[in-house]
Amino acid sequence: IKFSVPDAGDIRLAVYNIVGEEVAVLVDGFTEAGFYDVTFDARSLPSGVYLYKLQSANSVETKKMMLLK
Repeated sequence: IKFSVPDAGDIRLAVYNIVGEEVAVLVDGFTEAGFYDVTFDARSLPSGVYLYKLQSANSVETKKMMLLK
């Protein structure tokens, strides 16, 4: 999952299944400004649609992804 952080600060990047249950937290804490590429290990999850949400002090961004096995 690629994302950018415009300003240093606390961020949280979490993955949710289609019914809204949190299935993974990939980043949770202070992050410097910059571009990031985080690996999501989904071996234990079934195929399907998942959402990932990036939260910072100033914004929340949610995107959809499809996991195919």
